[in-house]
Amino acid sequence: MARPYHVIIFGATGFTGQFVVEEVARTAAEGPGGAPLKWAVAGRSRQRLEDVLGRAAGRLSMPELRTDIEIIVADVSIEESLAIMCQQGLVILNCVGPYRFYGEPVVKACVENGAHYLDICGEPQFLERMQLEYHTKALDRGVYVIGSCGFDSVPADLGVLYTQRQFKGTLTAVESFLKISSGPEGFSGHDATWQSAVYGFADSGSLRQLRKKFGHTPLPVVGAKVKKRGFMFFSREIEQYAIPFMGSDPSVVKRTQRFLYEEQQQSPVQYSAYVGVGGLFSVVKLFCSGLLFWFMVKFSLGRKLLTMFPSFFSFGMFSKSGPTTKQIEDTCFSLTFFGEGYSESTDPSQGRPNAKICTQVVGAEPGYVVTVSTLVQAAVTLLDELHSLPRRGGVYTPGAAFYKTSLIDRLQNHSVKFSVRHCE
Repeated sequence: MARPYHVIIFGATGFTGQFVVEEVARTAAEGPGGAPLKWAVAGRSRQRLEDVLGRAAGRLSMPELRTDIEIIVADVSIEESLAIMCQQGLVILNCVGPYRFYGEPVVKACVENGAHYLDICGEPQFLERMQLEYHTKALDRGVYVIGSCGFDSVPADLGVLYTQRQFKGTLTAVESFLKISSGPEGFSGHDATWQSAVYGFADSGSLRQLRKKFGHTPLPVVGAKVKKRGFMFFSREIEQYAIPFMGSDPSVVKRTQRFLYEEQQQSPVQYSAYVGVGGLFSVVKLFCSGLLFWFMVKFSLGRKLLTMFPSFFSFGMFSKSGPTTKQIEDTCFSLTFFGEGYSESTDPSQGRPNAKICTQVVGAEPGYVVTVSTLVQAAVTLLDELHSLPRRGGVYTPGAAFYKTSLIDRLQNHSVKFSVRHCE
């Protein structure tokens, strides 16, 4: 290995970055080819990076983290510092968001300096723009740029692939339902995720314009066209009210399905994602906060207020301090996939779907346990199974990048379980 580090965690002092540091430290023995993972941390402040390593050393009872882990000072606003960082690592784990503001300089530096790039972005505008602008450059340089390697959107993207593999025949459509369960203190997210949502919804018009630039023809619909559910409905599948999932999952899954159709000649799967919101009281609370949110994101003053007071405007769902340790420990998720299609002996062009399947992905707290686990396992998979990734570089979704690798098997041993369920 010509470079000193397998992995560099950029943004290690951020809220999520600190969890990534601990996860890398815990799994460092599982490096490529069974060798120990060589890694470093990077960010703007050497002192804060030292503090992060010190806290991780205490929490994990690994005093060697204070002295053995290299610190690299790098800043998204200083191009030269990013270049020096990228020249030292095989894979950069970018934890600096919102990505619409801070992501592109890191992607650019990785592509230009030959380092593979992974992030935990859930912002479709950024993810799709990077594909449009950097796919050819990354392909030419032999660099992989793989976004959305956290809870957004590994469980959904790989969950659909898992469902396809388990289905005996031609899978044509999948609906997924997300349920998040929390303890007495409830569920909470960090301010950075809230900021991404505020600016993403405010700029949703640019996403439509961006997609026109790809010039894609619509994917063929195999089998019966699936009707979209309403904005809010009672889901018998999960026995609670549900709404369409507003994150990056539908965008990421559709990009993966397009890749598999165009590159692997696989039959594309229609996909719709929903999230459970609970009972009637939760519905009323969501309606009120949602109405206020939609109104305020349209104006610069409204966006400023939303980002200044996340806890107030999100009814405590997001805060500048993020979730407590107790909240993280008491939270888990289940993502259930209901698929339909045609059995092996049936022609998909004839009649309605005649077979069903139900699968599930379950795991611990999604934002800061599952996200860091999926990111780190994606990095180890890339390092260990580079020969199994598509072509020799480019910008990909997790499903497109890892569909021929053992990533699902690795995740089964790290906080995320995939299984086939009995269809009701």
